[in-house]
Amino acid sequence: MRLPSWLPWLASVILLIWYMQASAAAPRTVVIGSDVAEILAALDALEGVVGRDDTSQYPERVAALPSVGYLRQLAAEGILSLAPQRLIVAAAAGPREVLAQLEAVGVDVVRIEQGASLAALPDKVLAVARAIGHDAAGESLVSEIEADLARLAALREAAPEPPPSAMFLLSHSGMTPMAAGRDTAGQAVIEAAGGRNAFTGFNGYKAVGAEALVGVAPEVVIATRSGLEGIGGAARLWQLPGLAMTPAGREQRLIVCDDQALLGFGPRTPSALIALYEVLHGQHAGTGTACREVPS
Repeated sequence: MRLPSWLPWLASVILLIWYMQASAAAPRTVVIGSDVAEILAALDALEGVVGRDDTSQYPERVAALPSVGYLRQLAAEGILSLAPQRLIVAAAAGPREVLAQLEAVGVDVVRIEQGASLAALPDKVLAVARAIGHDAAGESLVSEIEADLARLAALREAAPEPPPSAMFLLSHSGMTPMAAGRDTAGQAVIEAAGGRNAFTGFNGYKAVGAEALVGVAPEVVIATRSGLEGIGGAARLWQLPGLAMTPAGREQRLIVCDDQALLGFGPRTPSALIALYEVLHGQHAGTGTACREVPS
């Protein structure tokens, strides 16, 4: 039986359409870093994302993806098990040797060099947007972020003096609670929200004793939701040695914030800092926002 003369032509057209659709599909992507994951989500660019790291927990669509481990302790085997074509990684991702291994086997590794700071956030958004070809959406998102940053700056400018003294408490299940000192994300968010870090006598995070707590006399404790859970809740927090003898302990003044929104330095961070400012300065209790005051 002789085939119709047009059949090879039709087959070629079908093959060409399939090839064009396959070429246009978003590459299989693993995203490393909560800030980068949130930016992709805010740009409506999660198509093709097949994996994440442990820190990327927002939004739910990202949290539901398989994790390849902690962003600073990546392993090539776990990432390659998802057969990625592309990796988009935050500045803190590593080890660098692992990223180099992935590049060596043909994975496109896109490094977003802007780190965890408010000043770097607009450039970070633009870098992610350029990497995925969503330049216009990136510029629109930056406009929203800059509007929030301008509002935050105006709030700080009008803040009453002296600024409230705050203690940022870092805790995870099974670890000794630590206070944020200088050069920490904890200090950065306190100051961005118009407060004063109570602990400036040391760098990094450090466990502090009763004498040190009484000496610096914080007026308010700021903790993240997971951090408060790690301690065992508000009732256990106020049992920490020395805390009851501070102004914060006597008033049992505690502000609890969403971990990733406040400390992720992603698209939600400016609005989370505005919420922290409003609660810290007694403008409202923050119910239903990224930060809220826990009743005593």
